[in-house]
Amino acid sequence: MTRIIDSLDVERLVNEAVAFIPDLLIALAILILFWALFRLTRKPLWNVLERAGLGKPLVAMVVDNVYRVVVLGFALVMAADQVGINVGAALAGIGVVGIAVGFAAQDSIANVIAGFLIFIDKPFEVGDWITVADRYGMVKDITMRSTRIRSNQNTYIVIPNKTIIDAVLVNHSKHGATRVDVPIGIAYKENILAARDVVLAAVREIEGVSSEPPPDLVVTELGNSSVNMNVRVWIDDASREQPVYYRAMEASKLALDRAGIEIPYHHLQLFIESIQESVLKQAAAYLHPQKQLDSGDG
Repeated sequence: MTRIIDSLDVERLVNEAVAFIPDLLIALAILILFWALFRLTRKPLWNVLERAGLGKPLVAMVVDNVYRVVVLGFALVMAADQVGINVGAALAGIGVVGIAVGFAAQDSIANVIAGFLIFIDKPFEVGDWITVADRYGMVKDITMRSTRIRSNQNTYIVIPNKTIIDAVLVNHSKHGATRVDVPIGIAYKENILAARDVVLAAVREIEGVSSEPPPDLVVTELGNSSVNMNVRVWIDDASREQPVYYRAMEASKLALDRAGIEIPYHHLQLFIESIQESVLKQAAAYLHPQKQLDSGDG
């Protein structure tokens, strides 16, 4: 141990340490200065972005993530350069690592870019009821990577933002009032006007159905076995869409039953004008092959 101590130039080490202290203090001062700069500018920048019409999730992401990383990253670079670290070589190494990570995380990067587009385009907001990728529910949270919705079954569904951007999205809350269409059908022998009266009288009493615009019933198709119609009712709250749909369907069925109006089963009628005797013989042979064999043996 004595030999090791003797071999060290203690005086030179002390001098270098003393000479390094001012650089270290300057580096710390740079970090503190930039941190204070971020804290002072955070709130004004937040207010400016909110007044520009950006949503709170996007503002939070830009200010608390992107802006903070940029400011503190710049501070770290300056502080490292002050204490003698080769910043250029470090940045080059980080760049190589960044390229490798970028290739390995293409899907995550695509989801982040899609998150930016969702925040900017605003196809929906937190609290809206949407249908996307065959999923229906209320938007609970929007992040840079995914959107989280709560279904009517109270399940928590996480959908990648890239999937949302690429899929057809229906926002049930965007314009306030929503129309709910309920399909029903009646037999051809029934009176459409009578069916309309009893059905509309029933659906007007359903909780959640708006009186303006009033409910109506329209014929949509002359089907193979029924006259197909849509009961159309309006709701003010998109969260009531599915409950009102099911209530309206039930109320329509009960009202038609009480009025004695038939809702027919699907069926197909065949009208045969004439059949050649040879066709009948072939059909009989196909249906009763054993009889044909017995008659042939006799």
